[in-house]
Amino acid sequence: MALPVRKIGLPPTQRRLLRLVAFFEFLKGAFGLLVGFVAILLVHKDAWVIAESLLALLHISTDRHFAQLFLDFADDVTPARLWTAAFLAFVYATLRFIEAYGLWKQRTWAEWFAFGSGALLIPWEIREMLRGITLLRSVLLVGNLVVVGYMFYLLRSGRLCGPIASAGTEPSASRSE
Repeated sequence: MALPVRKIGLPPTQRRLLRLVAFFEFLKGAFGLLVGFVAILLVHKDAWVIAESLLALLHISTDRHFAQLFLDFADDVTPARLWTAAFLAFVYATLRFIEAYGLWKQRTWAEWFAFGSGALLIPWEIREMLRGITLLRSVLLVGNLVVVGYMFYLLRSGRLCGPIASAGTEPSASRSE
């Protein structure tokens, strides 16, 4: 006999926070799609000319170190690398969209997925902070720590044990007879 699966509801504030995280994951997926489509559009184009035009559009001098690195990168781009980048971007976007759907629908598997994928990035973000503290790196680290902490809180607050605990230890008032 299968265990009854019972969905434990969240208070409205926690539900809104979970949906905010889901929306953020959706935005990351949309960004992944954008990167994938841009990579496909750049296949068989002169990426160096496009990179130089982009720097000019943004009024960034090509004499700057960052600009030179960007131009060197654009010069090394091949169609095979662009197709690989597009494929990886689409896989990333798919994973983010699946996670966003699961979090929006308050699924425990999505909380585990969000917790795991966020926790995997923390060592890399700390390493980046050790290379130099910037506003972007600080915001990414703090935001990721908040999401991972919130997912940990949800998983530890009893939502994880809800379906297992309900298989015979439910109070008599909540049993359906």
